[in-house]
Amino acid sequence: MHTSRTATYEHLLSPGTIGPMRLANRVVMPAMDMNLCDEGAIEEQDVAHYAARAAGGTGLVITSAAAVAYPVGATSRKEPGLSDDRFLPGLRALADAVHAAGAKLCVQATHHGKMSKVDTADGRPLFVPSLPVGERDMSALRDNTPTELGAMATAVSEGKTPTFREATEEDIAWLVGKFAAAARRVQQAGADAIEIHCAHGYVLGTFLSRADNRRTDAWGGSLENRARLACDVIRAVRAEVGDSLAILVRVAGKEYGEEGSLTTEEAVTASRLFEAAGADAIHVTGWARNPFRDFTDGPLPNQVGAYADLARAVKDAVSIPVIAVGRVLPALGEELIASGGADFVAMGRQLLADPELVGKLREGRAASVRPCINCYVCVEQNFWDGVPVCAVNPALGNETLLPFPIVATRRHVVVVGGGPGGMEAARVAAERGHRVTLVEKGDRLGGSAWFSQLTTPANGPLLDWLQHEVERLGVDVRLGEAVDADAVAALAPDAVVLATGAHRGLPPVPGADLPHVHTGDTLRGLITGEGGSGSRTLRLLGAAGRMSGLTRDPERIRELTRKVLPIGKDVVVIGGSLVGLELAEFLAERRKNVTVLEHGSQAGLPMAIPRRWTAVRKATEHGVVVHRDAEVVEITASEVHYRVGDELARVAADLVVVASYVEAGAPLADDLRARGLDVHVVGDAGDVGYIQGAIHSAWSVARTL
Repeated sequence: MHTSRTATYEHLLSPGTIGPMRLANRVVMPAMDMNLCDEGAIEEQDVAHYAARAAGGTGLVITSAAAVAYPVGATSRKEPGLSDDRFLPGLRALADAVHAAGAKLCVQATHHGKMSKVDTADGRPLFVPSLPVGERDMSALRDNTPTELGAMATAVSEGKTPTFREATEEDIAWLVGKFAAAARRVQQAGADAIEIHCAHGYVLGTFLSRADNRRTDAWGGSLENRARLACDVIRAVRAEVGDSLAILVRVAGKEYGEEGSLTTEEAVTASRLFEAAGADAIHVTGWARNPFRDFTDGPLPNQVGAYADLARAVKDAVSIPVIAVGRVLPALGEELIASGGADFVAMGRQLLADPELVGKLREGRAASVRPCINCYVCVEQNFWDGVPVCAVNPALGNETLLPFPIVATRRHVVVVGGGPGGMEAARVAAERGHRVTLVEKGDRLGGSAWFSQLTTPANGPLLDWLQHEVERLGVDVRLGEAVDADAVAALAPDAVVLATGAHRGLPPVPGADLPHVHTGDTLRGLITGEGGSGSRTLRLLGAAGRMSGLTRDPERIRELTRKVLPIGKDVVVIGGSLVGLELAEFLAERRKNVTVLEHGSQAGLPMAIPRRWTAVRKATEHGVVVHRDAEVVEITASEVHYRVGDELARVAADLVVVASYVEAGAPLADDLRARGLDVHVVGDAGDVGYIQGAIHSAWSVARTL
């Protein structure tokens, strides 16, 4: 469900109330760890990040998870602390900035319990309701590089092994007091709300879940006992701050992946108890108990509206407002609120991608909302305590670089190549006031990313957005024009940006030139009707689709290829990187027998974790056979021969797709520079980095032209 260009979003943009807090609209920015604090103290960069989302129109901004007993119970030395008055100046600065921008501020408060990496680093046992039992499935980590594994092992916890301590009555009383004292500081800082985190494996959530809590005393057993600690915290916070703060409680509407996980029925009952204890709103999330296997089920789901039904179940059971989260796009948010499924909706990654989302909807500019492509590049950094990066928004964490300064002297910028890098360069240059001409040899914008949306549908809205912005800004787009140095020079440019993409070659093995061997480019040509050798039936279908316009609609291509894809039954994909793995799953879903031969030791690179873990798992579940450390030796008319270690093997192949052997290169650059032109190379033409690399390099170049 994409953002509609014509919807009014009257419910989403209507004012709402949570406890004593009056909000301008129903959009909430949920807590997302930014790792910008310094030993618990909020810094200027953090303030700028949240203030940008507030200025963009967001009704309620919620901070990163803040440790109520920092450094005890903290998972990072870069998260906010609430345990000492020395943290008040940063909190006040944040509250003042968010209020000045027109929004309300909520501080999320927690003790991370078994996730408290700082405790492990400092030699403290982890605070848990019961000592953990069993071992977690870590097999997904086989596709992490040694560098990644090292960073994950040493980040914060410094490579030390965690120890555990079952909470005593004294520990529990201490924790309740820490939450109350933290709430007092939130109140003193001038914030509007506090969110008590009772999910995601943090301490209140582990007391609530049977999978973690096996106690037989007053804090375990029945759901009422397991919810008692959270209820005591809610009551203590209410007693401390009275009605001056709204109290939100975040609860998992469902836990995924292990026996004894919290059920939706239990979450609904717990929400009623939280309301009775004094909560003003329930924020319904989800959580996968094994993040190495199921992270994309929760807390950052890959399915649009993943937790909508969970929020609706809680909404039906309580009388206080309910906040829905879980990849909520604007159109879905409008529907949820209009139908009574939720009172507010939280948009996390959407607001990382575009902090001005709400303002654009309010102004009727929905088509100008930059979409999140659900690539998980942002969350990957949290696995090693880094600052999140957004593949499509290079300004994330660098908000002071915007807005772009308008140029004093308007120049003519010629962009060669209409993929994401070319369109982003054209967009930014035009935004700054330059006259821009974009030349693309194909008959459509999007480049190789246009084809990628067949296997990765979330890429489609980004291409739609880029094309819309290029048109809105008056860029002169010329399609179907192959360019050489003479053609570029004839346009009399003041600057040239080359975004011509990467070169996709074939492996240097016997048989690589056979007609059933394709690169991604030639396979795209067959499916979209742009030419190439291959199955006569497929070429005829492609040509017919091209003439009918069908091959300009990625959704129709996806549907048609599910019914008919005449490329034979057995497919070998050479290269198990991001492109190869997604293509393999696409073909396996269309009932092909797919084998992936990856030369390296890891599959799915450079796909961000945890998306990589999910992609490998899903491909395998669809029947794809993945061979790592596989060296292709020969391609015949019916097989591919390969070697793993010292063993030779062969696999049947009616079609071979080469998804490796991708090289950067912009041969036109030298010729243009020899003519004295100011030339810049972006995207895969300069360094193969896919969409993230294309957007970031183009943005960096265009903002300085």
